[in-house]
Amino acid sequence: MIPQQPAERRALIGEYVLGLLDEAEAAEVRELIERDSEAAQMALQWQQHFLELSDQLPPQTPSTQLWQRLQDSLGLAPTVGRVNVWLTWWQSLATWRLTSAALALALIVALMPNLWRTDMPGNSYTVVLQAPGEAAKPGWVVHVDGTGGLRLQPLLNDQIPADRSVQFWTLIDPAIGPRSLGLVEPGKPLQLSAEQIGAVQPGQLFELTLEPAGGSPKDRPTGKVLYIGRAVMASIN
Repeated sequence: MIPQQPAERRALIGEYVLGLLDEAEAAEVRELIERDSEAAQMALQWQQHFLELSDQLPPQTPSTQLWQRLQDSLGLAPTVGRVNVWLTWWQSLATWRLTSAALALALIVALMPNLWRTDMPGNSYTVVLQAPGEAAKPGWVVHVDGTGGLRLQPLLNDQIPADRSVQFWTLIDPAIGPRSLGLVEPGKPLQLSAEQIGAVQPGQLFELTLEPAGGSPKDRPTGKVLYIGRAVMASIN
């Protein structure tokens, strides 16, 4: 059923654009968009917003195993010419940016419904923290709401050695260097105030590193990078 509240309707249309609705829900929203110019405008706004987000994500090349599954699921014949055409399309920069954005945002929609609120006073940001070199393996999600408060939400429960700590960092300007946001307990969320994290801007780097017990002995990361990602604007004002 289509909600009457504008904010809820906008959120539903956003989920439709991402392809998160089941067949019946999608058909209902599709019909709404076809007959309601305001709903159609919302859909266009969401499409533009997601395309802008995708431009901020690094391209990813599918592994041999993933490409084989794609071939099987699409029923592609293993002919050289046809495979080359699909490989060219599938490995294109724009395609993988858009796919990465959709996967990341779909995960956020499922885990953090407040992302879609439109009554927040300022811009909100989202960061999907992924293991380096493993773009399909997000481990944490960072959400900065319109008031500037930050919530770090775990997606995995990593096992960390007893003599090690996980430390949270952010980097705005490489000339200034990274700034510690404190220690993180694996598998448990962390909440920080706007005063603790400071102003956040698009593209800002966040990461989790494995440090000695109690944290890095220096004012910069010294251990292995566990998860890393950049902030993208998540609200539409």
